[in-house]
Amino acid sequence: MTTTQTGEIKTGFVDQGVLPGAVALVQRGDDVQVATIGMRDLANNVPMKEDDLFWIASMTKPMAAICVAMLVEEGKMSFDDPVEKHLPEFRGQWLVSEDGKEKRVLTRPARPITIRDLMTHTAGLGEVPSPRPDSTLAELTMGYAREALRFPPGSKWSYSNPGINTLGRLVEVGSGKPFAEFLQQRLLDPLGMTDTTFWPTAEQAQRLAKSYGPGEGGKLKEVEVYFIKGPLSDRKRTPYPAGGLFSTARDVAKLYRMMLADGAVDGHTYLKKETVAEMTTTQTGEIKTGFVDGMSWGLGFQVVKEPKGVTAALSSGTFGHGGAYGTQSWADPKRGLIYVLMIQRAGLPNGDASEMRRVMQEVGAQAAE
Repeated sequence: MTTTQTGEIKTGFVDQGVLPGAVALVQRGDDVQVATIGMRDLANNVPMKEDDLFWIASMTKPMAAICVAMLVEEGKMSFDDPVEKHLPEFRGQWLVSEDGKEKRVLTRPARPITIRDLMTHTAGLGEVPSPRPDSTLAELTMGYAREALRFPPGSKWSYSNPGINTLGRLVEVGSGKPFAEFLQQRLLDPLGMTDTTFWPTAEQAQRLAKSYGPGEGGKLKEVEVYFIKGPLSDRKRTPYPAGGLFSTARDVAKLYRMMLADGAVDGHTYLKKETVAEMTTTQTGEIKTGFVDGMSWGLGFQVVKEPKGVTAALSSGTFGHGGAYGTQSWADPKRGLIYVLMIQRAGLPNGDASEMRRVMQEVGAQAAE
């Protein structure tokens, strides 16, 4: 990406005080273009660098789904298995059929929730109070199982962190290993994603981009990553499958390169071609999903069904995921393109619908021509 191409990001967002800085990546095949814009640390005037770390938040979710898919291929479970087959605590769940100020009616759902429901955010799991920062995934899923379902499984879409955290617990039960260990051994290490972690080291913490939100007078103010309690490297902190990872632009691109290559790169097979296809095509039918118009859901991935608005520069069938602080990662199979946008901007009403995402995708498409 040329300075002219990235200039729109700088003048439109960094110079206007919307963003402190960004790392933007576009890749086609082995051609990787990375641009750094603005500052990693405003107070100390530290410029953004290519290898800076970011909290990628919900961009963790597709990796949890990939781990489950690996176990499906091994015959340990099926996408259409009832969750209760592997996690007995989910047996006998209730469904809220009526919920008013003075009356709440519970009934039994027509069917139990399935692993596919979890992966498409159509399970209807309820939220639970904020857990301890060191809760185990077993503790978390026990809490989710005790909550009544908010709607009949498979009937509608509602973005669900509990659903993805439950996928992580399924990985533990199916593999006999802690989720973070399975993820590290089966995905991160083989792909060479050496800067992707739940617990940044002291060296990695030095490269972590500061997070900023809206402050007084239209200026940015530094904010904390809200779920971090204690040192970044504290391994007692829950490795949330729904959003706990830190990573770099190049590391994230490695994941999407593998998915664009039908699950096999550099002599290593991670998933079968058929599994990748199922995960990255629409599984939600005509159910309306978030977070912008024209989207659908695959298994762990968002899928562009009808490019429009912020997704106009993408092809139908583009898949990916965003994160809470505005990070974005998308792979366009028709063009063979990977887009990664790394920012740390709290307070965005909807990062998936942000103007900066639209501009980055347009700039990336131009750079790849």
